Amino acid sequence: MSKDFYSILGVEKTASDDEIKKAYRKLAHKHHPDKEGGDEAKFKEINGAYQTLSDKQKRQQYDQFGQTFEGANAGGAGGFNFDFGQSNAGGSGSGFEDLFSDLFSQTGFGGSASSQEKVGSDVAVDVEITFEEMALGTEKKVELYKRVLCDKCEGTGAKDKNTKTCETCGGAGKVHKTMRSMFGAIQQVVPCEKCHGKGQIPKEKCSKCGGDGVVRDYQKVNIKIPAGIEDGQTIRATGHGEIPIGGGHAGNLFITIHIKPDQNFKRSGDDIVSKVKISFSQAALGDKIDVGTIEGVIKMKIVAGTQSGDIFKIRNKGINREDRFGRGSHLVEIQVRTPENLSRDQKRLVKKLQEAGL
Repeated sequence: MSKDFYSILGVEKTASDDEIKKAYRKLAHKHHPDKEGGDEAKFKEINGAYQTLSDKQKRQQYDQFGQTFEGANAGGAGGFNFDFGQSNAGGSGSGFEDLFSDLFSQTGFGGSASSQEKVGSDVAVDVEITFEEMALGTEKKVELYKRVLCDKCEGTGAKDKNTKTCETCGGAGKVHKTMRSMFGAIQQVVPCEKCHGKGQIPKEKCSKCGGDGVVRDYQKVNIKIPAGIEDGQTIRATGHGEIPIGGGHAGNLFITIHIKPDQNFKRSGDDIVSKVKISFSQAALGDKIDVGTIEGVIKMKIVAGTQSGDIFKIRNKGINREDRFGRGSHLVEIQVRTPENLSRDQKRLVKKLQEAGL
């Protein structure tokens, strides 16, 4: 009996989607095969559990059928989708008719079932960006060490790309397999394990990949990081994960973003906040001062009578709103600097201001 998916991810059965996602990221990062001390078998187990529990429909089916579910919808070929829901009003057929129709279409009764291509493992990486890159958006080149298509045999696994018909499936790429279910013995059509569903096998194995069609190599990927991304947020790049042995669809690449703290700027929603010190005279009489923004230094007017703690807004100098119109603002908090080490004349002037109630 396979291990419970919730136990694999180390979460309770009542865990929220966010808790499941966080547990997956942590474990995937820890056990990824490319990391020192990584465990490929454990990584695949974690990925399989997450593929089921991260999908609401699959999770509901898994919770209902328990261990008999066996990850049927988590990418395995020929998995069953048990749906006992009622049909829509006015529609033809009952939930059971839909079930049998779906069941037969997947097992090959009444026609041939199309073989499902395998999906490679996902890859997880961490990328650090600056505050300015977060605010304006950026692109990063990420170098990955992963399974990629063998360039020598172009993924065929064969020397000089010479292949022959697979004797196991006779070139069909799929075979019939008998399995037991709640309805008794059912014949199921599944991809051929020997040729990985291709119908062809190498006459002689490729010397570079040993017939697998894939090799581990370095690959650079350009990743677009949108403006306004949150620290710790993860981006999914579809199809940039690993190619499975024997070929198929590449897994996904998950990029967790870390934003470097900035000593001058803070974030408040779509706005950027900074502090500026001005003199007593500037605050009292007004002035134009230099203010640093993420796009350089600009001039800002200080009105007469400005108080310490007052906030000035510079519009359209905040964080880009890529999913909405415009940009946030840059908020400048004023700090009035108290003069120190005054000369005798300066003290006399301040004394006069004090006597005047200023």
